[in-house]
Amino acid sequence: MDDCRDKRRRRCTKLTCSKDNNNDMEKMMHRETERQRRQEMATLYASLRSLLPLHFIKGKRSTSDQVNEAVNYIKYLQRKTNELSLRRDELMLLSRGSFLGSSNDNCKEEMEMISRKNHVVVRQCLVGVEIVFSSGCRSGQPRFSSVLQVLSENGLYLLNSISSIVDDRLIYTIQAEVNDITLIDLAALENRLIRMK
Repeated sequence: MDDCRDKRRRRCTKLTCSKDNNNDMEKMMHRETERQRRQEMATLYASLRSLLPLHFIKGKRSTSDQVNEAVNYIKYLQRKTNELSLRRDELMLLSRGSFLGSSNDNCKEEMEMISRKNHVVVRQCLVGVEIVFSSGCRSGQPRFSSVLQVLSENGLYLLNSISSIVDDRLIYTIQAEVNDITLIDLAALENRLIRMK
């Protein structure tokens, strides 16, 4: 009778051991799969971070901050793409108007509307910020002093300025120094200069 009990115990022990081994194997496989997933995610986040300009990262360490900044950067690029598309359309209209001459009244009106609008490009340069500002020569257009006032309000200090007149438009090329470029929103500055009257 004792022999039967011993045999049953041995069988139970073997079953328990094999169940424990299966559980251990499953846990090890799960751990390995999870480790590989974490490594892949870390690689993908590093790749995303490497694509962002430095001023969008701003020393942020957490992954959620970096993903949020990636979203902001994508929105910024979409906004810039739309602005550049509008500029391209304006320039095409201007060039089409120059080929048509003064025969088309609609085109003439559109060209006058465009020529009254300010054209601004703001970009980062070695010394700080470079601004190319173009406006019509007629009265009612922004004065250079108004442009300088906007720059001063945004923490920019004039270093150099060149002005010229081309096809009845004043063109200013301005280089301005800034203490901390990360504090300047170049897109907002550009929009403000475009809207100036």
